[in-house]
Amino acid sequence: MQKIKWKKRLLSLLKLRIDLSKKPKILYYLQGYAKLFAPSFWYRYKKEQLLSYYHCLDTPTKEQIDQRVIYYDQIQAPFAVDSTQTIQTFLQNERHKTYFFDLMESLRFFDKRLAFHYLFGDITHIPPYPTLLKSRPIGVDNHNAVLMKLNRIRHFIFVNDTLPFEAKIDKLIWRGGVHMPHRIAFMERFFDHPLCDIGQTNKDKTPHWIKNRMSIKEQLGYKFILSIEGNDVASNLKWAMSSNSLVLMTKPKFETWFMEGKLIPSHHYVLLQEDYSDLEAKMHYYTHHTHEAKTIITNANAYVEQFKNKQQEELISYQVLQKYFEKSQQI
Repeated sequence: MQKIKWKKRLLSLLKLRIDLSKKPKILYYLQGYAKLFAPSFWYRYKKEQLLSYYHCLDTPTKEQIDQRVIYYDQIQAPFAVDSTQTIQTFLQNERHKTYFFDLMESLRFFDKRLAFHYLFGDITHIPPYPTLLKSRPIGVDNHNAVLMKLNRIRHFIFVNDTLPFEAKIDKLIWRGGVHMPHRIAFMERFFDHPLCDIGQTNKDKTPHWIKNRMSIKEQLGYKFILSIEGNDVASNLKWAMSSNSLVLMTKPKFETWFMEGKLIPSHHYVLLQEDYSDLEAKMHYYTHHTHEAKTIITNANAYVEQFKNKQQEELISYQVLQKYFEKSQQI
């Protein structure tokens, strides 16, 4: 009896270990708290390292970085921050969630007395004053929407896909929550389509659409990956574009740090009509024109590479905030 109890305990521990391995947020939060309580001199040292790194870069790389800073922070005229929210109050009062840790990591390079506006969550409108946020509409006057790299643990996932395009299943794969009208419309039209393996992962609506969740690795077994926007951007777009599968999507309406507004149809992804009426034809075409499909995949992979340099990403985040505080006439 005692032996059986110990076996059960061991199995419980092993199960816990397996569950934890599926939740990288645990490590993310540990690292976040370590950075939160790191002394100020550590951030002063890191800031000096970033500036030294920038000065050592070649001219083309500097120009690429400068252009990204301009893209994220399009504020042109000086403005006054009408806010009591300072870096100090943000660190003291904001809930310690993923958005907090991502923004905190960059804010700590600056004087804690500096004030700013921010919005967390899926933002699909332009704020009335310059604001730090994760997402914004594409193709509008978005000077007040300053993009930061937020919720990166969910959105900025990249893969090392070793399975060649030709060896993948000739189907379209997608899993996700089905709440928004455009996702519902897509499911109504293609759920039973023989070329699609698509499924709803939320349990609260349309039970016959529900399918088991699939890991990213499992989804990489398919030639075509659907990227369909949710409340704002499609969270699977980043890892899908880093794979050897072909991304199919409508023209994006929202953008994040990934600069979805700069993606070029037929170059970085396959453009679909808003009603997806050309889905079957596009899949048929690229199944039989493998070279063209692989060229788009190569271009998508190359686009993703600019987001993989951790030091460069930290530098750009710092420069976006530097510009924000300069334009707000605080430094």
